[in-house]
Amino acid sequence: MGAIDWSKSPKPSNATISFSFEWAMKNLSSGIHPTLPTKQTLKHQGDRLEEWDFSLSTVVSSSANAAVSDALGSIEFDPSNTVVATGGIARKIRIYSLNSLLPEDNIQLLTRGEQNDTAFLDHVNACSFYICTPAKLSSLRWRPGSGGRLLGSGDYDGVVMEYDLERKLPVFERDEHGGRRVWSVDYSHWDPFVGASGSDDGTMQMWDPRCGGEGGECVAKVQPAAARSSVCCVEFSPFGDSLIALGCADRMAYAYDVRKMVEPLHVLEGHTKTVTYVRFVDAQTMVSAGTDGCLKLWNMSDCGLIRTCKGHVNSRSFVGLSVWRHGGLLGCGSENNQVFVYDKRWDEPICARGLEPMARPGFDHAFVSSVCWRQVQEDHCTLLAGGSDGVLQVFVGTKIS
Repeated sequence: MGAIDWSKSPKPSNATISFSFEWAMKNLSSGIHPTLPTKQTLKHQGDRLEEWDFSLSTVVSSSANAAVSDALGSIEFDPSNTVVATGGIARKIRIYSLNSLLPEDNIQLLTRGEQNDTAFLDHVNACSFYICTPAKLSSLRWRPGSGGRLLGSGDYDGVVMEYDLERKLPVFERDEHGGRRVWSVDYSHWDPFVGASGSDDGTMQMWDPRCGGEGGECVAKVQPAAARSSVCCVEFSPFGDSLIALGCADRMAYAYDVRKMVEPLHVLEGHTKTVTYVRFVDAQTMVSAGTDGCLKLWNMSDCGLIRTCKGHVNSRSFVGLSVWRHGGLLGCGSENNQVFVYDKRWDEPICARGLEPMARPGFDHAFVSSVCWRQVQEDHCTLLAGGSDGVLQVFVGTKIS
């Protein structure tokens, strides 16, 4: 999502204020490439040997002479897990075929436990096409039920848009956050027309384009923090229930029942700095990330803290958070330009891999700014990571028998 200094985030308030109205949900049921590090040696955690080995398969970068910032703030796989969308500072949505990012020969080598040669590609040649956007992008999300045709975005100008990728045109626009940056967008899984956005204006708004005027009707609106602290992340539960989770700059994570949003159903307190991401791990578990350098897993039935994961570096920037639900793995970036992988059962990382920054002026302190797992049920996995220097990395994990 880009860099921002959260060091002066407000202290949490004891009061939680909501000014939403209740909504009855009727239908709820090719340049200079970086030097690669040597392959990381597997470590033991007590008596437990790590179960995964991760290798770098592909590096996609822009020309080393490019002067425009190309920080990648969001990476998303489509519902078929065969197409990838990226967005960020460059005001472009790039669409890639997974086959172009991950050659079949590399997959076969890795699944047999053999070392592959890392492929180096250029964004221009690797992406299938791109769409120019009017503003810098902070968030992307595919709309469920659209067959991979519709992609939603949130931008730095406070606007939510939907793009028809077949026509390569915007088909929906919503500007209801007063020009304040939209950090995150998501869509409901029980009604894919319903979306939500979180913003610097301190609100999370749910909207339905079938209602109201051109920008859709705001069907619910909440202000979690009395001090109007930024809402940095929103995510609907993908498990068929009516929960939506928020991460806020007041150091709290919240969960609401969308059928009655007068007050939060759960308030998760434990981070000491801004909560930048929230993700559902399974139907009973949620993970939050903060600029205190911690991932925290929560039991949603009693709001109990299950464990705190530490190892990555995160004190001021959005570094990404993604969950591979089938494998129980958490992926996040780090301000030391590494990708970290955690197993949800353990509190220490099982892997950390990184790249040296690109040899380009102004990118001496690159960091990993976005990550995304491919949601497949296999004994090998794929993790994509984007950097503040515009480099897209593709890692393949192989399960060790």
